[in-house]
Amino acid sequence: MKSNESNKNLRRKQLGFLVLLFVLMSQVLSAPTLSIYPVVNRALTQNSVSRNGLSAIFRMRLRQWQDGSPITVFVLHDSNPLHKQFCKQVLNVFPHQMRRSWNKLVFSGTGQAPVTVASKEEMVDKIASTPGAIGYLSDEDIPENIKILIIK
Repeated sequence: MKSNESNKNLRRKQLGFLVLLFVLMSQVLSAPTLSIYPVVNRALTQNSVSRNGLSAIFRMRLRQWQDGSPITVFVLHDSNPLHKQFCKQVLNVFPHQMRRSWNKLVFSGTGQAPVTVASKEEMVDKIASTPGAIGYLSDEDIPENIKILIIK
């Protein structure tokens, strides 16, 4: 009889755990996610880039726009949530993979790392004031003096 009672208690606990897990998962899945876009200086004539081209730009392998003007890449710190989301969702890499790629260029003397900015506000200022600049912002942070670079 005691064994039957403990089985019922165990089932109730398991059911309670499953309900709690379902509630938590539904909250996580319904949480709004920000859309992140590559953004460029408004004066740039190029309006789109291929996904491979964008990856090459942020890996510091592609250094010039189609018109021959130099590209200046701005990024947030590796630990910044927006940087992590951009790397994972747009570039399809982990932030540490980007850092490793940049470190190889710097330490081998074959290239340089992107310019790291401290905040989204600084990102906006740098992109708006630097010809050929590229960075990334969430859709809610993009001002009118910066344009989205369309990924083809």
